[in-house]
Amino acid sequence: MTRTDPSDRGELALVLHTHMPYVESYGTWPFGEEWLWEAMATCYLPLLDVLDAAGERLTLSLTPVLGDQLSAPGVPERFTRFLRDVRRETHAIDIAGCREAGRHEYAAELERAAGDYEHALERFEALGGDLLGALARHASWTSSATHAVLPLLATDAGVRLQVETGIASHRVRCGEWAGGFWLPECAHASWLDPLLEEAGVHATCIDLTDVLGYGAPGQLAPLATPDGPLLVPIDRATIELVWSEGGYPAHPAYRDYHAFTVHHHRVWRNDGDTYDHAAALAQARAHAADFVARTLARLDDGARELGRPALAVCALDTELLGHWWYEGIAWLEAVLEQAERQGLALARLDDALARRAPVAAPVRGLPTTTWGTPRNLSTWDGPQVADLAWAARDAELRALGGATQPSPRALRELLLLQSSDWAFQVTRDLAGPYPRERAAGHLAALDAALAAD
Repeated sequence: MTRTDPSDRGELALVLHTHMPYVESYGTWPFGEEWLWEAMATCYLPLLDVLDAAGERLTLSLTPVLGDQLSAPGVPERFTRFLRDVRRETHAIDIAGCREAGRHEYAAELERAAGDYEHALERFEALGGDLLGALARHASWTSSATHAVLPLLATDAGVRLQVETGIASHRVRCGEWAGGFWLPECAHASWLDPLLEEAGVHATCIDLTDVLGYGAPGQLAPLATPDGPLLVPIDRATIELVWSEGGYPAHPAYRDYHAFTVHHHRVWRNDGDTYDHAAALAQARAHAADFVARTLARLDDGARELGRPALAVCALDTELLGHWWYEGIAWLEAVLEQAERQGLALARLDDALARRAPVAAPVRGLPTTTWGTPRNLSTWDGPQVADLAWAARDAELRALGGATQPSPRALRELLLLQSSDWAFQVTRDLAGPYPRERAAGHLAALDAALAAD
């Protein structure tokens, strides 16, 4: 079926924000670089086939801090050892244990799932270990250097360091850049706009759900600001079909992410039954058809209210697909097929923005917002992590407020200290003492570097 003309019914931009905290060489199981190995095996490598098939229809944002890890010395060797030694061995042990216990259906599923890691190894070796190069061919958007929540930075110099370092990294690894910039955590404050414009940012995504209203037509049009880049609202009404408590991944047929075998493998469905891969893939295809149909209805309704073709931006963390939601990559592949079948125009966000004039922002000086829960900065500066926020601001003032340029070592430790990941993990209680230990380590290293300057 011929793809619908974007000028008729509007467009969907699927934006995949690809990011991992800097864990490479910083610890091992249960918290550390195994997070990176799992994301590579279950998300990034399987996603490559979908990205290749998508052509110019998906927007991939790749954070510099992830690029740094994928290109670090020794990563290909350690990743392949993880697949060959750790994952082969842990699957074999769990398979034997299930057979001894008479749970042959679990053993069969573990044997099937073990093939995922073998396929990942084959694909990685076929790339010559250059996963970053394969991803970079598709990455059109970048982000700040270490995924810092920019409205929490203390100085313009600190914002410039994060933004300009991230853009420079993207240019080296990915070549051309049209000005698309992912604000970490979608954290936006109006005072950032001139600094983003100064750095060459043309467009960025923000969450205006609480400003415009959930499902409001204004969520479906890019906004012009007097001082900076285009502000592109992400559309919660579309996103939450996928990413919400009641979204597609919660369906009973999908594999349960939270229930494990002895060696941290998964053999159960969300409803507690033994996982059935064929049934789950069939459900993913049904959900893809539903997603496309609902998105078309959303665009049609929005266009009628706006009086112009609408643009729905569905932004997702890439790691949701394949890693958190095991069937997510199959769903995405089916969305591409269903878009052709049902006449939904899919476009890279840069291309979609080039085809439409923005509307004026509803108010001058928009409030500070994020895509966190709630949609403010409290995940990263609330009482439970206020000490981390203040320590990072104090460190920034000490590092960048002097008359001399800090050493590269000092700047590196400052950037790593500013990562949003440490406060996020503390607030969500995701990684025990690990995030506080990481923040304390970078702060100590920064102080040592400043003392040596």
